[in-house]
Amino acid sequence: MRRLLAALGAGALLAVSMPPRTAWYLAPIGVAVLTWALVGLSWRQRLVLGATAGLSFFGPTLSWLIDFHPAGFAAVLVLEVGLFAAAMLLIDPRPARWWTVPAALVALEAARARFPFGGFPIPGIALGQLDGPFAAAAPLGGSLLVVALATGAGAAISGLFTARRRIRQLMTTSAVAALSTMGVVLAAPDDAPDGQLRAALAQGGGPRGIPAVQSDEQAVTERLFAVSDDLPQELDLLLWPESSIAVTGSVATSREAGGVAALARRTGATVVAGVTESEDTRFRNAAVAWSPDGRIVGRYEKAHRVPFGEYIPARGLFERVSDMTALVPRDAVPGRGPGLLRTPAGPLGVVISYEVFFADRARAAVTAGGQVLLVPTNAASYTTEEVPATEVAAARMRARETDRAVLQAAPTGYTAIILPDGKVVGRGQLGTPELLTATVPLHTTLTLYTRTGDLPVLLFASMLIASSVSRRAGRTGDTTVASESEPVSR
Repeated sequence: MRRLLAALGAGALLAVSMPPRTAWYLAPIGVAVLTWALVGLSWRQRLVLGATAGLSFFGPTLSWLIDFHPAGFAAVLVLEVGLFAAAMLLIDPRPARWWTVPAALVALEAARARFPFGGFPIPGIALGQLDGPFAAAAPLGGSLLVVALATGAGAAISGLFTARRRIRQLMTTSAVAALSTMGVVLAAPDDAPDGQLRAALAQGGGPRGIPAVQSDEQAVTERLFAVSDDLPQELDLLLWPESSIAVTGSVATSREAGGVAALARRTGATVVAGVTESEDTRFRNAAVAWSPDGRIVGRYEKAHRVPFGEYIPARGLFERVSDMTALVPRDAVPGRGPGLLRTPAGPLGVVISYEVFFADRARAAVTAGGQVLLVPTNAASYTTEEVPATEVAAARMRARETDRAVLQAAPTGYTAIILPDGKVVGRGQLGTPELLTATVPLHTTLTLYTRTGDLPVLLFASMLIASSVSRRAGRTGDTTVASESEPVSR
């Protein structure tokens, strides 16, 4: 019973460390508790404790899904809890093998970023670490290295208390900490900018908690024009949110496009706006750029679509079992290639809304030449701040990973201006009209993580797990393993 309660508490500590809260230190504590609870257990017992911890972690952090579809919330919760429980099977329960806990959690986060339907990494353990010291590792190894260090710190503390050879464990832990710190320091980006961008971000405001198919699209556009009516002088860029303009057919010939072109000419700035183009059975979600002379000079269509939000997987099947598919009457056409707009304001990297949760989309935009990252998004469907705050956290992580300033615009918030070090220097409120302005640095150099991606961290985590498995080869099972460790109170 004590171990079940410990697993329950460990998951709850992880949950409380997530945005919009900033208690980053609770995640390592939670992992320390979880590591202690797993010592000496059989695979069946680890599975039960993993499910318990996963339930207390994902239950509260995914509760916002209930507002959309209670059955959908239940399905996602079961899947995520199952993945968490499965990750516990990768752990070696011997006290001296505490390092398999962070390796297993890295594997868990990597799997969640890719499965199902291309990944659902909300929430992500790394997103709770942005106000703590471990986030400094993002330029070196991305969010997975942040997860490894944060969870490794907690597991190491537990290992020091449970291992028989504590002096050796202390020396090993100290050496790993020293090497990690050295690597983070050496991989820190050069802060010297290659230029600067004078930008304004428009947030029209309006009601929240309204599904996209029920929103007043014309009112959204009118609010953005109203907010943009009194812009400062000498702007390089004006960013409008995702779905700022909704048209049938091509935007190029629409009345709304004419209004944006006039705005660009009047301000002398490049204008980037989110555009939704509806067709008979599908639609396109794009970021479109107008030059200061009013011409459309760039376009990027969203490549990573939201499952059950922008398209319905196996639509025919789900239409037979639920009428909620009516909330997504058309499937989005997936875009291709990196998100890059070549404009008079410079090469602008773009990740649209949900794409900000996926590091590969930001890396693609930056390696293609993006000197700053734009995140036009639309979080107006959510009633609470849970998802908007999590999205800002993801934008901060992408800033740190790529060493790029991130400009995020949302119709009802959160609109945010984020520096390359992840610091938020401007953020609007939820539901109110906002016009944020700032001069942000432009960078052209690539961080080590931008060059390598997740592969090095994944390989290292896999090696740790594989080495533990190989050392256990030939043993009769977890009962033998438990007998070789020091006694554990049940």
